[in-house]
Amino acid sequence: QVQLVESGGGLVQAGGSLRLSCAASGRTFSSSAMGWFRQASGKERNEFVAAINWSGGMTYYADSVKGRFTISRDNAKNTVYLQMISLKPEDTAVYYCAARAGAAAYLIQKGEYDYWGQGTQVTVSS
Repeated sequence: QVQLVESGGGLVQAGGSLRLSCAASGRTFSSSAMGWFRQASGKERNEFVAAINWSGGMTYYADSVKGRFTISRDNAKNTVYLQMISLKPEDTAVYYCAARAGAAAYLIQKGEYDYWGQGTQVTVSS
C-alpha cells in the first residue's frame, strides 16, 4: 500500500513559479514509477502532465508543459517534485501525483497507476 500526500499548491501570477511535492509512504517508493496529472474545471479528468521512472533517470512530459515543468524525485526522502516555471492561466487545475509500485519505466496513462494523492490546487491569475 502506498499513500501519497501532495503539497505546494497555491495562487500565483502568470509568469510565476511553484514547486509541488508529493510525499509517499510505504517501502516501495524507490521501485515505483511516479507521475503528475491535473484536472482543470470542465476539462478532462486527470490530464497527464509528467512522469518519472523509478531511478529518476528517465522523464516524460506533456507537450503543453515541456520546457516549463520539471519532474524529479528523491528516493531517500520518498518524495517526488514538480517544479513549475513560467506558469500560465491555463495551468490552473488540481494537481495529483500518482504511483505504480514495481514499475521500472515511466508511465503516461492514468490507468497504469495504482495509487493517487488527494490533489493540490494550483491557480494562476492573469
